[in-house]
Amino acid sequence: MKRILITGAAGFLGSHLCDRFVSEEFTVIGMDNLITGNIKNIEHLFPLKNFEYYHHDVSKFVHVPGQLDYILHFASPASPIDYLKMPIQTLKVGSLGTHNLLGLAKSKNARILIASTSEVYGDPLVHPQREDYWGNVNPIGPRGVYDEAKRFQEAITMAYHTYHGLETRIIRIFNTYGPRMRVEDGRVLPAFFCQAIRGEGLTVFGEGNQTRSFCYVDDLVEGIYRLLFSNYHLPVNIGNPSEITILQFAKEIMALVQNPKAHIIYDPLPVDDPKQRQPDITLAKDILGWEPKVSREEGLIKTYKYFKDLLKGMD
Repeated sequence: MKRILITGAAGFLGSHLCDRFVSEEFTVIGMDNLITGNIKNIEHLFPLKNFEYYHHDVSKFVHVPGQLDYILHFASPASPIDYLKMPIQTLKVGSLGTHNLLGLAKSKNARILIASTSEVYGDPLVHPQREDYWGNVNPIGPRGVYDEAKRFQEAITMAYHTYHGLETRIIRIFNTYGPRMRVEDGRVLPAFFCQAIRGEGLTVFGEGNQTRSFCYVDDLVEGIYRLLFSNYHLPVNIGNPSEITILQFAKEIMALVQNPKAHIIYDPLPVDDPKQRQPDITLAKDILGWEPKVSREEGLIKTYKYFKDLLKGMD
């Protein structure tokens, strides 16, 4: 039975990855320090023989006894609210954490996949964003702690690949959504759902003309799975290229929730907020045979049910 370490295991994406690899009959070691993760996301796995949980901060030395075949590095604060509150931890998990896990992969002769992000493109001047675009990032702006942590993460991963011959994979994740997102996540989709369900104002920044592309979590997990077992070591975009303005998106959420008290309010645009975000997934199609299958309409219905039940339980 193959053993895989998944960092950030109690987070939104990490927990779904734990489910997938447990179902594929891997022995899964989930690791998280719970600064943004929630143990409830993985506690259903605790009774299983092929799941272990380590409470640990990967910014400190990482030791996993025994054989290890694969590592998925998904530990990091991932929303603007989180990394603005925890800028040092965000930089450390992207740099020291990645260095520790690359060292572990080298010592175990394991293949490692690191979770990078569309944020490496910054506020892009090229649209849609292809993997060969170098980005437009402000290294000292408020988002720089996340953007530059991820850019460094890619650089050190490639250094381990070229210098040590380590088996590495790099995924650039675009906006992803689905069950297990946090209410106070700070990203647009949970914010809109929670505001609409509660009958509050949906906060649109600027005039709402900035665009985003939303990928359902099941599609993303499938892309990660295929990339891990591919033979491709350079970055690959995984996301849904169906693009929508934030204002249109707010109206979609309101139409789905149908709370007559919900309305749109406008706030100033945050510093360095990307104006366009759309992946070019040509590479993923060609190399992995991957493209998203879940439409936004279908994915939003599933996610609405999750947030409705979650907020009901919090009342």
